[in-house]
Amino acid sequence: MEDIRAEALRFNIDLSTVDWNAVRLPPGEDAGIKSDDEDLNEEDSLEFDAGFGNIIVVDNLPVVPREKFEKLEGVVRKIYSQIGVIKENGLWMPVEEDTGKTRGYCFIEYNTPQEAELAKEKTNGYKLDRAHIFAVNMFDEIEKFMKVPDEWAPPEIKPYTPGENLQHWLTDEKGRDQFVIRAGSDTEVLWNDARQVKADPVYKRPFWTESFVQWSPLGTYLATVHRQGAAVWGGASTFNRLMRYAHPQVKLIDFSPGEKYLVTYSSHEPSNPRDTHRVVLNIFDVRTGKVMRDFKGSADEFAIGGTGGFTGVSWPVFRWGGGKEDKYFARMGKNVISVYETETFSLIDKKSIKVENVMDFSWSPTDPIFALFVPELGGGNQPARVSLFQIPSKEELRQKNLFSVSDCKMYWQSNGEYLAVKVDRYTKTKKSTYTGFELFRIKERDIPIEVFELDNKNDKVISFAWEPKGHRFAVIHGDNPRPDVSFYSVKGGKVSKLTTLKQKQSNALFWSPGGRFIILAGLKGFNGQLEFYNVDECETMATAEHFMATDIEWDPTGRYVATSVTSVHEMENGFNIWSFNGKLLYRILKDHFFQFLWRPRPPSFLSPEKEEEIAKNLKKYSKKYDVQDQDISVLLSEQDREKRKQLKEDWERWVNEWKKYHEEEKTERQMLRDGEASDVEEEYEAKEVEVEELLDVSEEVIQDM
Repeated sequence: MEDIRAEALRFNIDLSTVDWNAVRLPPGEDAGIKSDDEDLNEEDSLEFDAGFGNIIVVDNLPVVPREKFEKLEGVVRKIYSQIGVIKENGLWMPVEEDTGKTRGYCFIEYNTPQEAELAKEKTNGYKLDRAHIFAVNMFDEIEKFMKVPDEWAPPEIKPYTPGENLQHWLTDEKGRDQFVIRAGSDTEVLWNDARQVKADPVYKRPFWTESFVQWSPLGTYLATVHRQGAAVWGGASTFNRLMRYAHPQVKLIDFSPGEKYLVTYSSHEPSNPRDTHRVVLNIFDVRTGKVMRDFKGSADEFAIGGTGGFTGVSWPVFRWGGGKEDKYFARMGKNVISVYETETFSLIDKKSIKVENVMDFSWSPTDPIFALFVPELGGGNQPARVSLFQIPSKEELRQKNLFSVSDCKMYWQSNGEYLAVKVDRYTKTKKSTYTGFELFRIKERDIPIEVFELDNKNDKVISFAWEPKGHRFAVIHGDNPRPDVSFYSVKGGKVSKLTTLKQKQSNALFWSPGGRFIILAGLKGFNGQLEFYNVDECETMATAEHFMATDIEWDPTGRYVATSVTSVHEMENGFNIWSFNGKLLYRILKDHFFQFLWRPRPPSFLSPEKEEEIAKNLKKYSKKYDVQDQDISVLLSEQDREKRKQLKEDWERWVNEWKKYHEEEKTERQMLRDGEASDVEEEYEAKEVEVEELLDVSEEVIQDM
């Protein structure tokens, strides 16, 4: 790798600007770099190298004589040409040589493997008539079927070998957290060693991913994305590749909350310009790499709902419910919510929930309950509504009708105790809107709903955020550039306002994972204004600025905050690490900075009672760390003294060198001074010379009165 960097430097090439997808090496040449995908090519050579991925085999066709051949061929062609473009002479139906009858199967060759996969997905099990149900397979799979032994043999039982502790990083004696960064072609994992005011390297690798990296929700794995598929990495002391998930041209990935499953997504250009992009979604078992279920179709089929993706497809397509158990996942279609269970990866009760004109849905973070929103229908004759459904019973737990609605957004509290629904309504004149909130108390009997509005209901709501694991929420409302920030509590059975901060330069809210503290941030047009606020005491702890900041993220413990400037801006790329109360600890600049992600932590195994006991006796537990802090403080002071001493010695050495040069050049200075030998300024005689200069002449005529 160093040789490549040296060559690039010699030819003045910036490696971060190279389009690696366009680089092609001669056959057999690897430039000295071993590919991570060689083992994949060896294991799956039949699938990737056979070249028959665009051919399907359709079995269980009727056996017909020669006079009915054209009719059967026409029926088969009509069915399969609706799915994709069949190549010229791409439909072949073998016949018996002696009788001329068909053999009951045919081969169909499409332009692309994606069309062939879709044809298999759509027509396997297709009922032509009572006696003929199609069995469709990929041509590449035939050789696998031919290798099935005639007699069953028990599988070889391999001895158990314990694996690495993938959560070893949680045992760090210093209680530090890790984070990953991407800058240029390098991806690096580091410890946040805030007490020593630095980042401590863990693992660094160039060209580790081709687009982005992503931690799994509990921090066990780091996922990377490549042209051939995705991979996850982890280990006790370093990052080894644990599993590979083959999915060519993968663009996006998403983990289930409990890390059991990985969803991968790709989009493919259609062979016919009039068609939409083809979408392929695979759901893998994270540990085994097995495909549990795949979904294929046009982009239009997956383009409803969500927050954005590629080619019109919303992401994530599937939303996971039921908490960390990963029991259910769902997606929204046209007039339906399709809920699947992971035991069989099939629809619950084998059918979707029909909801006419459904626009959005959202799972509870902890329970198998989801909320959905349906806008007004029939010109306002049928009101909008928000409904809560229980899974797997599909029972509607609660419904609230809403009138004159222009927009609606749903916000779950992290413990699933509350659901806040922000409703924008039209005024009577329909010329403007105002905002109100519907608060669902999920855990209480009959799920009571409370309606509340801001002091000025005409204020525009810029941002809303629940306090994690708490009973408070914050709202930024009003007009830019200086809106207000209000804090509310829902404890005690009613919504009560705690305080309002007037005219703040903020447009985003970032609660600490432990609650209590919040950052009021001014991103984008506000140039990175930061206010660290203590909600318990209703006081500002610090104000600061990270100019042009694009991202803000709390570490999972709520002790530190990272603010970063990514490559969307050309200058000042890098990140800052702050304490929870707004003290800047250290700053690292990185050219072409792309990503900063804290490594998530799994939930604590401590019971709430044990956590409360520790909080009460924190002084007893903190004595050990106070001693460590004192030792580190002494060490840092000693390091500072050594640094100052070194700077002083460097300065004195530099001064002595120049004095030496000064003495060596004395003869030359004498010649330039006409023989004067003195270098001492006081020995020169200073003379004052007065110079008169005419600046201006003007003439004025004064008339006699």
